[in-house]
Amino acid sequence: MAIERLQKILSNAGVASRRVAEQMILARRVAVNGVVQDTLGARADPEVDEITLDGVPVLRGRYRYFMLHKPAGFITTASDEQGRETVLDLVPIGDVQLHPVGRLDRESEGLLILTNDGHLTDLLTHPRYEVEKEYLVGLDAPLPERDIQRLVRGIEVDGERMRALSAKPTVPPAAGVGEELPSAAWLLLTLREGKNREIRRMMIVLGRKVLFLRRFRVGPLSLGTLGSGAFRELTEDEVAALYAAAKSAESSAEPPPAR
Repeated sequence: MAIERLQKILSNAGVASRRVAEQMILARRVAVNGVVQDTLGARADPEVDEITLDGVPVLRGRYRYFMLHKPAGFITTASDEQGRETVLDLVPIGDVQLHPVGRLDRESEGLLILTNDGHLTDLLTHPRYEVEKEYLVGLDAPLPERDIQRLVRGIEVDGERMRALSAKPTVPPAAGVGEELPSAAWLLLTLREGKNREIRRMMIVLGRKVLFLRRFRVGPLSLGTLGSGAFRELTEDEVAALYAAAKSAESSAEPPPAR
């Protein structure tokens, strides 16, 4: 495709009218391959160049987005040097180079997003801007109220401060979930940062062992009835909602301390 003016590309993509698109360019909201554009003569090739508005890709047709219900036992990575099964083995869609967004450790299960959209990945996993993630956790014994409060206040783990956004006891899950754990005590935990094995590490400090861990929500996206090991492609509305949630988290994040 021929190189075109940015305002025409934005208009053809349905982002805005050409006049409004010109205002967006002059306001330095549009970038091409990561370089902000602020002149109305700026051009790009929509077949080759990466064009973003406020950090969000304008032409999403080149990207694919999937939700996977990761089972326990799979590695959350694009490849594994030890030859173990990875989450990409569960999503055989051809030549598209997908990658997992964030992590779920091998023993954990639940909602995992797979995509080839690096912009969305950065927004969902950046340490300052991560959206909420909700987990169902089965423990080997109930936590006293004081320890549940500690989860929210924050716990020092190996010199690292970890905390849940919210923590509350819950009833045993629906039939078919954790049935092999009749004595488990159940919690609903909401996290924002998602540090490596964060829940398991906090529970060790509190003297508890995690017997079951399932992530069932990432921002506005919920696992729903998707069965273990199954996957589906996200709708345009779901992708837009993820972007909106990530951008909202970005705008509300506290600025870094002054040096």
